[in-house]
Amino acid sequence: MEELEHSLFIVDLFNKVFGKPLAALLTLAGIQVKNPEHLVPDYIVMSLIVVLLLILFFGVLSRKLSVIPTKRQTFLELVIGAIEGLLVDTIGEGGRRYLPVVASVGLFILTANLLGLVPGLMSPTSKLNVTIGCALVVFFYYHWQGMKAQGVLKYLKHFTGPIPLLAPLLLPIEIISHFSRPVSLSIRLFGNIFAEELLIVVIASIIPFVLPLPFMAVAIFTGAIQAFVFVLLSCIYLAGAVTHEEEQH
Repeated sequence: MEELEHSLFIVDLFNKVFGKPLAALLTLAGIQVKNPEHLVPDYIVMSLIVVLLLILFFGVLSRKLSVIPTKRQTFLELVIGAIEGLLVDTIGEGGRRYLPVVASVGLFILTANLLGLVPGLMSPTSKLNVTIGCALVVFFYYHWQGMKAQGVLKYLKHFTGPIPLLAPLLLPIEIISHFSRPVSLSIRLFGNIFAEELLIVVIASIIPFVLPLPFMAVAIFTGAIQAFVFVLLSCIYLAGAVTHEEEQH
């Protein structure tokens, strides 16, 4: 498992550099760390790499923006415009206000999905902890926006339905439905990326260099599709939470 070994090397290097300082900070907070060289798990290290890559990438692309767009500015506008268009299509013109969070989550997931194709790295989204974290961000965000848009009481009233007699029946159904959303988002993303990464690693261990290439090409496509599905469902959930407010405008 060559790629996994490289991945562990990067994680070990990170822990050798930052493990002891982080352990010292945790000790000040009353948390004892037995082994600082294994303090930070692999998926957190890879998630930090994804965040740094996005900051550097879009930081460089966003420099020297002009009225007449350059090639890199055009690319940046296409990426952001695609996500913005999806928000407008599902929510309406008011959907533009949700672009920062939705775009951040979508770009993080896309980059994380593709990171495992780089030798020596792994996809953090192949770990359930990461996908659950992304799903919970969306879950709390759309509820928060729904409460902001309609007010807390009015938003919560939608969980009971328009007919008071049916409220005892509809309330548990709505609660289960909403709590199943982060479960569905996280497991779908985790299962697809984990299976792809495992397949590529196994094939690479049998016949390296050439045979894994077609599977890596497919993984690029499916990784992008999984990010798109995650963003699309996030937009749909947001639309359902704020739709009453948007209809008033």
